[in-house]
Amino acid sequence: MTSSETLTIANHDRDLAGLTYVYPVLSRRAGGVSVGINLNPNNACNWHCAYCQVPGLVRGGAPAIDLGRLEAELTGFLTALVHGDYLQRHAPEGARTIRDIAFSGNGEPTSATVFPEAVALAARLRDEFGLGREVPLRVITNGSLMGRAHVQEGIRRLAAAGGEVWFKVDGGTRAAIERINGVVLDPSAVIRNLSRCCELCPTWVQTCMFRWDGAPPPDEELDAYMDLLARVGVERLAGVLLYGIARPSMQVEASHLTPLAGEELERIAARIRKPGLTVRVSP
Repeated sequence: MTSSETLTIANHDRDLAGLTYVYPVLSRRAGGVSVGINLNPNNACNWHCAYCQVPGLVRGGAPAIDLGRLEAELTGFLTALVHGDYLQRHAPEGARTIRDIAFSGNGEPTSATVFPEAVALAARLRDEFGLGREVPLRVITNGSLMGRAHVQEGIRRLAAAGGEVWFKVDGGTRAAIERINGVVLDPSAVIRNLSRCCELCPTWVQTCMFRWDGAPPPDEELDAYMDLLARVGVERLAGVLLYGIARPSMQVEASHLTPLAGEELERIAARIRKPGLTVRVSP
């Protein structure tokens, strides 16, 4: 980043820091600066979410990851944040705090074969820089690969480091999942993967809601979404991170999408809270 560039919630460009794997984000949901780790620099994901901001998104998994380069980039960036003036130069006043280290990026991070090693590396460096568990590790995932042994091992290492999972659930019916996430998937598979994740690590459900062709989520889809969470067991979930569209989609479906108003999201949040779930809203 040049000295004049300031992080904003509207710009999550993975190239801002000029690195391959590490990038800064001003995160609405984390409430400050998030150190992002992108294990999908090839812009490949096994899903195709209608609201995705990744340009040139393609189907696929993560490429081979150079762990040495990842370690060098994360070490250098944390040095700039902790010991340098990066936050003063690039973060707005009131947001000059490191909130988390998050595996997110331009695709599904758990598709990387070295996902467990990358989690361990991030945990070690966080502790070496004295950030401690008040700067949690997070994995933002669609959860579709939760049945794989290496993914489960990575999630176990995340839990051992005091981290948490943000597990994407945007719909509760096959039709909603196909329309929003671009995959043919039965809700029972989501329930199975989400339940497994909850067993391994503290897990938040992360849900994006918006208007499709001008219409808000219909009641029958909200009912199905609530039923999915109930079948997992609301007591097993840390809560729901409910958010709207703050940045434009880079997908062909973008023309279908418009944001919900803040009060509309709050009404949906009130509905989700009824069974006792904690809900955090980010319009």
